[in-house]
Amino acid sequence: MTIGTNEAQLARAEAAAQAAVALLPASAPLSVGAPTQNVDEVAIAGQAVRARFAGAAQGEVAIVVTRDLVEALANSPMGSLDLSQAVRPALEAAAAVLGPVVVDPGELLEPARALAELAGAGGVLVPLIAQEPADLGVQAVVGLAVAAEVPGGGGRDEPAAYERARTGPPAFDLLHDVEMEVTAELGRTRMSVRELLSLAPGAVIELDRAAGGPADLLVNGRLIARGEVVVIDENFGIRITEIVGPSDRA
Repeated sequence: MTIGTNEAQLARAEAAAQAAVALLPASAPLSVGAPTQNVDEVAIAGQAVRARFAGAAQGEVAIVVTRDLVEALANSPMGSLDLSQAVRPALEAAAAVLGPVVVDPGELLEPARALAELAGAGGVLVPLIAQEPADLGVQAVVGLAVAAEVPGGGGRDEPAAYERARTGPPAFDLLHDVEMEVTAELGRTRMSVRELLSLAPGAVIELDRAAGGPADLLVNGRLIARGEVVVIDENFGIRITEIVGPSDRA
């Protein structure tokens, strides 16, 4: 542990790694190692994805993966897959341990630079180690650096400047003509690449939603409402039954 890093920072980084490890693509099961600020202890060859987040806290989160995963995504049977998109669920899960936050699209960086900059900002690095075979060693790294936190998670103790901005006159008129992508989602599931490649006409995919359950309405990928599926003329539609507030989305 580097001097100046307290137990709360280490515990928070470890929680971020625990949240990310279940969503990170890997060729072998991974376990969370000891948090550190020593870049040399977790150095691996591969690619880093670093993203900034804001909301209940502000800072940066990074994930480094090995070159094997980078090459596997680049040469997927379904074509080249974007690394940033592949690790985004893990990035969002890691940042979410701090509370409701919004994670930006992220950027690709060399591992040494990403980890050094994050550690230099007071961040903590957590190695993800292959459980078996043990000789694989560190297969990924999760890094978390918190620059600031909103007191009370945006409650009554928020800074006066933030309060004024929050309660000031709305500037929504500027956005009225901006087009947004609206998507209706019946449900989701997670599948391995092997399962995806085995799909054929007639295959049935089970979703995480009960039959007759409400469909989600998303704007630019963010949940805003739920409703029931209806048929309008010959097209499907959604009858809104619930508006989802920010606290419910979190």
